[in-house]
Amino acid sequence: MSEERSSKEMNNESRDYLTVMIAGQRFGIPVLQVQDVLREQRVTRIPLASKEVAGSLNLRGRIVTAIDVRKRLGLPEKDDGLPSMSVVVEHKNELFSLIIDSVGDVVSFKDKYYESNPGTLDPLWRNISTGIYQMENELLVIMDVSRLLEDIGSYT
Repeated sequence: MSEERSSKEMNNESRDYLTVMIAGQRFGIPVLQVQDVLREQRVTRIPLASKEVAGSLNLRGRIVTAIDVRKRLGLPEKDDGLPSMSVVVEHKNELFSLIIDSVGDVVSFKDKYYESNPGTLDPLWRNISTGIYQMENELLVIMDVSRLLEDIGSYT
């Protein structure tokens, strides 16, 4: 009986995500992984870096590697003329600035609404996602920051 209760309690737990837009798709980044949210920043190109590495920027005296998430996901460059934004996350004791199209709200979802990645989800997105939440008119793809940044350190 106590096992039943604990599983019910677990289903009522919720998780918070910062929502971001990338090429018209809403992604969620676990709030606890977010260090900062920045407007478009001046990025210095890093010679011989991979195409996903946009360069580096100075964040309050710390050098941060900027990652172009569109390129990481094999998406076309942003062409709407609006400034990009960045979400700063920590991975393996290093800070990374994820360049995204825009930042939305912080949303909270109960664990019981969490679903595995559907088979129809783009394979590149499935590789960097832990799962999804069904929102009113769209899917919120939950980003696994570690998987997104996997192998990036070897390029910088």
